[in-house]
Amino acid sequence: MTLHTGWSRRALLRASAGAAALAAGGTALAGCSSRTTASGATRVTIWSWLTGMDQYVAAFNAAQRDVHVELNVIAGGLSGGYAQQTNAIRAHNAPDILHVEYQGLIQVLATGGLREITDDVADLGDGYSPAAWRAVRPDGRTWAVPMDLAPMAFYYRKDLFDEHGIAVPRTWDEFAVAAEAVREADPAARITTFPLNDGSFFAGMCWGAGDPWWRIEGDTWLVDVASEGTLRTAAYWQDLIAADLVGFGGTGTQDWIAGMHEGRLWGLLGAAWSVGTLKRSIPDDTGRWAVATMPTWGGEPANGMQGGSAFGVSEESPVPEAALTFLRWLCTGEDYPRIGATFTSPFPAYQPIRNVAREVVSNDFFVGDDVYDVLDEASARVPDWTWGPNALGLFSTVADALGRVSTGGTTIPDAVREVQAAAVSSMRGRGLSVREGSPA
Repeated sequence: MTLHTGWSRRALLRASAGAAALAAGGTALAGCSSRTTASGATRVTIWSWLTGMDQYVAAFNAAQRDVHVELNVIAGGLSGGYAQQTNAIRAHNAPDILHVEYQGLIQVLATGGLREITDDVADLGDGYSPAAWRAVRPDGRTWAVPMDLAPMAFYYRKDLFDEHGIAVPRTWDEFAVAAEAVREADPAARITTFPLNDGSFFAGMCWGAGDPWWRIEGDTWLVDVASEGTLRTAAYWQDLIAADLVGFGGTGTQDWIAGMHEGRLWGLLGAAWSVGTLKRSIPDDTGRWAVATMPTWGGEPANGMQGGSAFGVSEESPVPEAALTFLRWLCTGEDYPRIGATFTSPFPAYQPIRNVAREVVSNDFFVGDDVYDVLDEASARVPDWTWGPNALGLFSTVADALGRVSTGGTTIPDAVREVQAAAVSSMRGRGLSVREGSPA
């Protein structure tokens, strides 16, 4: 899909007016008044909740003397990090660098607190995965530097699939057949769980159906959560849950970990960061698991994402050049995958350094296709998707609505229609121009 590069920043901010209210609350952290250290280095402040950021900062500071980065670790984005950053922007006390996940970029941009860096990083565009580069350019201009990418994939117990002669599903029709075969092979087992408590997961699954929940036309937001693709996705999973072919509990719990290890769950629909999750959660399962691209609906393959981080420069930062020096090193340098490999399995958004990740990340946990080959293919399949100014709040709305599915209080399609109504109401309540449905 072609980007709408004709939007002005004023139009984008006007279309997003009131989005900053979603991040109300929290306490701003005090910034640093001096812009140089005792040794004369330019001081740069960053606020982030990224695991391992302290290690990246320490390595950067040790490698050179011109720029000195100081880290304030803040709460995770949805746990208060966005509120802290937004309040700091309002108080004119923002750090030089802000942590901005792709789904939160519009919300932070709406505060007016991000510096446009289009010309500063134009040389990096060709190196990035298109999905990552689009994500930081909602109006055709660049507002952040992408770090990692989180395309979704299907992780599965290859030993069990092979033992019972079950083919790895390449389409969602085949996935339903495989789900029946798994239960037939072991009545206590299910092919996967569909976590009804995770709004970002549901958004990622619907992204793969190819119908964005938000678009912008001029100064108007088009809201289409209840799109054909999303309702098809909703009906599909409602049928599997009703037929008792998949679980619907959360992931990451002790019961989930035990189910994966013991063979009660044969698969995981997860993001690129699930590679590290599996290695940490079930280390004794080495040699049992493989990864495949997500099943598709037919036609041109499309693949959603779940998460991914980028970093923006504060509009009021007095040291933007120094901030970008660090961000170039952090997001496009070889130290990122080398350091990251010591505590996770990084999947860089900047493609030239993925080969470094391949070299330094141990791949002995998985069998079958190379993990990075699969994730490369998945990232190339990601279609255009615009996050709305209420995306972060809508994740909670989705989780609340889907939470009643397990008790029979609603169905997934009906919950989607509720979320559509809530999304439109919340945006209009903030004075936004909103139209329901797809582009004319």
